[in-house]
Amino acid sequence: MKQQICLVPKLDGLGGMVSFQAKLLQGLVARNIPYSFNLQDPKNHAILVIGGSRQLRGLWQAKRRGAVIVQRLNGMNWMHKVEKTPIRAFMRAEGNNRLLAFIRRHLADHIVYQSVFSRDWWIREFGETKATHSVVYNGVNLNDYAPQGPETPPNDHTRILLVEGHLDGANARGLETALKLALQIKHETSRSVELMVVADVSDTIKANAYSSAPDLWITWRGVVPREAIPAIDRSAHLLFSTDINAACPNSVIEALACGLPVLAYDTGALSELIQQGAGRVVPYGSDYWQLEDPIIPPLASAAIEILKDNPNYRQRSRERAQSTFDLDVMVESYLRALEI
Repeated sequence: MKQQICLVPKLDGLGGMVSFQAKLLQGLVARNIPYSFNLQDPKNHAILVIGGSRQLRGLWQAKRRGAVIVQRLNGMNWMHKVEKTPIRAFMRAEGNNRLLAFIRRHLADHIVYQSVFSRDWWIREFGETKATHSVVYNGVNLNDYAPQGPETPPNDHTRILLVEGHLDGANARGLETALKLALQIKHETSRSVELMVVADVSDTIKANAYSSAPDLWITWRGVVPREAIPAIDRSAHLLFSTDINAACPNSVIEALACGLPVLAYDTGALSELIQQGAGRVVPYGSDYWQLEDPIIPPLASAAIEILKDNPNYRQRSRERAQSTFDLDVMVESYLRALEI
């Protein structure tokens, strides 16, 4: 009988942690490794804490029973310190950071950071710990996310893709930048440009987008099933990753696996992910930690470079995913951390 893994918390909805848990479970099922979501189950050999959990007593009891505690960490909340934030939201963001830091320092036997950027950020803010650690990038099923399929980018116009969970609050800044980028590309190439947005976007933010870019072609796809993403990725010319200081965004890895080159500003872990000619990462041009407005011209120039040599960028994107972001490699790395 294989040893059982407990995953906490059980996740649903949108977001990177939800996507990660679904992909990890896919790998566990393929290997016939038993799992549970019940911290009290005495059969648990190891506990994987995906971020944080308020079940601190349960984690402590599991640790005393001899279970291995592994914590997966991405980044931390930080925008609330820069933007004007209601006091309750501010305290919630700070509380979540402190919860993660407590588990990291006092309960985790091993910490899996999603990127070198994530590791260095946590060490810088909260210091070293006695726990061992490793860096494991997110992975993707390279059979499900692949360039092969009937979908192709349109010949009569340029399609720029955004894939996010929610575009609201501070994250709406990324949409504003994407609008400026699309308009700049349209101006410089004299070619019709479509900005396709796959995300949960409020009517207010949509109205603001139309107001700021009335002549731009915007397609709002909304929230789509996870299995629809590969076809959407294959149908675009490039993905613009709007994340600022992201630890390891799944949308980037999924795009690369589908042969879709990625364009991004050099913040967070994006320069770690977008390598080997799989896209372009350009300087932000101002202080992104203060959420200052980025510089658009270098971003547009990089986008045009990708568009001019799209077939080669697409090939290199797939090769980058094959070399670094295979789901099986990710699952095996987590199993080693969990001592399975």
